[in-house]
Amino acid sequence: MRIEAYTQVQQLYNTKKTAKPQSKSNVSFSDQLQISSIGKDIQTAKQAVAGSSDIREDVTAPIKARIKAGTYEVSADSFADKLFQKYEEMR
Repeated sequence: MRIEAYTQVQQLYNTKKTAKPQSKSNVSFSDQLQISSIGKDIQTAKQAVAGSSDIREDVTAPIKARIKAGTYEVSADSFADKLFQKYEEMR
């Protein structure tokens, strides 16, 4: 096998290739981002939640006061019912 013959054939095919057109260098592109109205509503809701407290003082303050005063009692039946209900939900 002659290597010269292969390179000569390859050169024939390479001459028929067309040159790629050069791209214009003065063209500029910019990215754009558009957020839908639902996305804006979600952002507003997230900001509102982030700004609010994790603990609802209007609910926890009376319970804390009753615990401090020693008058807070938990019904054993009520606790057992709720515990069993949570167990059933987890199954």
